[in-house]
Amino acid sequence: MSISESTVQDKAKILAEALPYIRRFHGSTIVIKYGGNAMVEENLKQGFARDVVLLKLVGMNPVIVHGGGPQIDDMLKRVGKQGEFVQGMRVTDAETMDVVEMVLGGLVNKDIVNLINRQGGHAVGLTGKDGSFIRAKKLLMKNKQKTGEWLNIGQVGEIEHINPSLIALLDTQDFIPVIAPIGVGEEGESYNINADVVAGKLAEILQAEKLILLTNTPGVMDKENNLLTGLTAKRVDELFADGTISGGMLPKIESALDAVKNGVKSCHIIDGRVENALLLEILTDQGVGTLIKTA
Repeated sequence: MSISESTVQDKAKILAEALPYIRRFHGSTIVIKYGGNAMVEENLKQGFARDVVLLKLVGMNPVIVHGGGPQIDDMLKRVGKQGEFVQGMRVTDAETMDVVEMVLGGLVNKDIVNLINRQGGHAVGLTGKDGSFIRAKKLLMKNKQKTGEWLNIGQVGEIEHINPSLIALLDTQDFIPVIAPIGVGEEGESYNINADVVAGKLAEILQAEKLILLTNTPGVMDKENNLLTGLTAKRVDELFADGTISGGMLPKIESALDAVKNGVKSCHIIDGRVENALLLEILTDQGVGTLIKTA
């Protein structure tokens, strides 16, 4: 079967469009938060792994931070527990923490590593406890409904320090780090940390070119379900105030804002349900999703 001239031209156009971005981002670090449907639908999982390997092969340094909420919820149900969330954060008692470590640090992390390696990459799975590279302490959350009140949500961690040397070493050896968002305290205790928060802080520490957060929506939507992009800190504050941004989107937006305020050049919240969403965002003129910027 012959390939039509228009198809050949379309492919050539796509490659030509990608070339300036490959040059521009060569040697740059791209921190990717991997979650949502992209982690559970087989075709999207395979596509994500291929995209990550391609980015590495053309000279970029992808660093993956993954979630695993649905997988954790499924395991909790098996042991007779119901997942609970407060202001977008998972309430984590001791039993839930054991499940989180087993699912994130074991099952999910190794599955992602295997996917990437089968596509020709060289992935290495880590948690923040490896080399103690994510040091954390107990998080006490401000109650956004009650001024002056703090919420205790169990073994949920707040990042104190990230040591980037382990990630930098892996990058120089052409490995792709795959990180489960589990931190370690002073006494060796484990802390469950929101994956968006870990991705944002890691992007800051590594001075990443981009922070990309994969979600189950096209991006940040307004109350009429229109996609918002080019969001500044002032506009985000307005969206917080009127309730447009809430629930699980809260830590994503807060992490994105902190990252761009602290040296990350851009943050993008994109739809992980779209095939090749990573490549569309990084290597095309149009891009996809919501761009977060400082001003």
